[in-house]
Amino acid sequence: MAPIISIKDLTKTYASGTFALDAVDLDISKGEIIALLGPNGAGKTTLIGAVCGMVKITSGTITVDGFDVVKEPRKARAQIGLVPQEIALDIFETVWNSVKMTRGLFGYKPDDAYLEELLKSLSLWDKKDAKNMALSGGMKRRVMIAKALSHEPKILFLDEPTAGVDVALRRDMWDVVRKLRDRGVTIILTTHYIEEAEEMADRIGVINAGKILLVEDTATLMKSFGRKTLKLSLADPLSTIPDALSDYDLHLSEDGKTLTYAYDTRAARTGITRMIADLSAAGVSVRDLESHQSSLEDVFLTLLEEKA
Repeated sequence: MAPIISIKDLTKTYASGTFALDAVDLDISKGEIIALLGPNGAGKTTLIGAVCGMVKITSGTITVDGFDVVKEPRKARAQIGLVPQEIALDIFETVWNSVKMTRGLFGYKPDDAYLEELLKSLSLWDKKDAKNMALSGGMKRRVMIAKALSHEPKILFLDEPTAGVDVALRRDMWDVVRKLRDRGVTIILTTHYIEEAEEMADRIGVINAGKILLVEDTATLMKSFGRKTLKLSLADPLSTIPDALSDYDLHLSEDGKTLTYAYDTRAARTGITRMIADLSAAGVSVRDLESHQSSLEDVFLTLLEEKA
């Protein structure tokens, strides 16, 4: 199946010669959630702007559901809903009128039944007659999503969708995004909350200095680049780590009751078996073991360091 978004050799340079995007290649499949991670200034928002036709590209091609964004901008843009970082709403307008007006701006005929279903799916139906100024930050963010979906696009861009939203509302937003994916909407999100990408995304793309460093399935990425930490609870506290264990990267807790051993899951051997034997030989008795998989944040930082 052809990708719903295909980006080939995309470059954006400024008059100063600075590369905002540098030979970016990226294919996005229909119905997937892909998260774009990168530090500030990495090129995430520029990439979204290019796909949405708001940033003039220097070279390369972008097709959206088969439409070239340069040659057929209106047809390409009609396939896309965009929720920008900043909340931009007419504060004196009602939720219903805001969504209805946006649908009309895309040239679509009124469809109150669809808009009612949309607002209900976003838990906004009971707020339909409320003015935007009266809504909480989380509700305003939902109205932005409703506006972006008002013309029934196949693709939704979410640029920092939970910025400034508390933890409870952030999880509500995650549920909304999953429901949209279940309806077949392709979702591309940028986020600074790495746990958000780890929780929701089918694939993760890491971008830095305008270059795509890697695009990988979330689970595969975690498995390939993950590190694990083994915590060993000791039967008897230690004052120092025995010299016989100096070859291992062990860290002793302040209370002397826990040893921590970090190891790379990519290594042919973890060294755990030999370490446990050497602990026993040194007279160190282990009461309990607990392993911890590294977070996506650890993976992300590792990637940036490796590609620096």
